[in-house]
Amino acid sequence: MMYFGFDPGKDKCGLAIVSSTGEAIRHEVIPSDQALQTLQIWHQQQFIQTLILGDQTGSKVWRSRIAEALPELTIIAIDERYSSQEARDRYWQLYPAQGLQKLVPQGMRTPPRPIDDLVAIILVERYLAKSTNPA
Repeated sequence: MMYFGFDPGKDKCGLAIVSSTGEAIRHEVIPSDQALQTLQIWHQQQFIQTLILGDQTGSKVWRSRIAEALPELTIIAIDERYSSQEARDRYWQLYPAQGLQKLVPQGMRTPPRPIDDLVAIILVERYLAKSTNPA
C-alpha cells in the first residue's frame, strides 16, 4: 500500500509518495498553482487511495480542493507541528554538510532548497506510526 503526503502551502506545496513501510518513492516541491495537477498525474500513474494532509497552513481550503479534484481519495489530516524542524534535521541526515558548512552547528544551517517534500514524507511517517501504535 502507498500513500500521498501533502504539505500545503500558500506559494509551494510538498508532495510525496510513501510506501506503507515508510520508504519515500517520490517527492517534490511544487508551486501551489501546480499542486492539484501534479497530484492528479501522480494518481493516474500510481492509483493511491489515501492522502495524508498537514493540518495547518490552508489545510481546510486544500482539503476541499483535493476532494473536489480527486473524490476517490480518502483524505486524513495529521498534526504537522514541528514538522519543518524535523524535515530540516532530516535534510542534513540525507545530505550531510560539506566543506566549511561542516563547521557550522546543524541547528544554525539552512538547507539550500525548500524542504516541503520532506515534510510531506514526515506527515505520512507520523500517520503510519499513529496507525500502528494507536494511543
